[in-house]
Amino acid sequence: MSNNFNRIILSTAYFPPVSYMKLIDKADKIFIEQHENFVKQTYRNRCKILAANGEMSLIVPVEKNSGNKINIRDVKIDYVTNWQKQHLKSIESAYRNSPFYEFYIDDFISIFEKKHKFLFDFNFEIILKLFEDFDFDIKLDFNKNFEKEPINLNDFRNKIHPKRKISELAKLTEKSYYQVFDDKFSFCPNLSSIDLLFNLGTEASLYFD
Repeated sequence: MSNNFNRIILSTAYFPPVSYMKLIDKADKIFIEQHENFVKQTYRNRCKILAANGEMSLIVPVEKNSGNKINIRDVKIDYVTNWQKQHLKSIESAYRNSPFYEFYIDDFISIFEKKHKFLFDFNFEIILKLFEDFDFDIKLDFNKNFEKEPINLNDFRNKIHPKRKISELAKLTEKSYYQVFDDKFSFCPNLSSIDLLFNLGTEASLYFD
């Protein structure tokens, strides 16, 4: 991959997609945006998994704000519904027959049980755990100020999007790998990185080569 990816800035993400993790793997310096306003219907509070009936979105509910804009660090998770139980049940249903589900799931269950107040903190703990699982030896940093057009950084904050296909990113995840429902569906690219992890285990990092 070219040096265009060496220094990047990303949004926070809930169980981020494979493209997000591949960008991190290829970068020399990674910043997580902490001063932007929360953007709805993005990976900031949702992920995609492959279930028995096809792709499924898991969405972390957040408390509504009286204003139109709220800083991403101030977004609070809404616990009115037992969404953690629902997400874990969906993940179990989708991946319990995958080769490495049992190996990794307990660590993620413990993160859910903490009931983080803020979405940003919840996501960050998940990302750190994924770093450990993918054996990433890369330090994350946070931006000091919001910049609409960051200087000397490649901006992927809004390029990695559930409803947007960017040719620049498509080639990052076009390589297929084993998925649980291979017998029902053709390969589904760029799902949550847990799809890659549960299916490939310790070899998941080799996908980024």
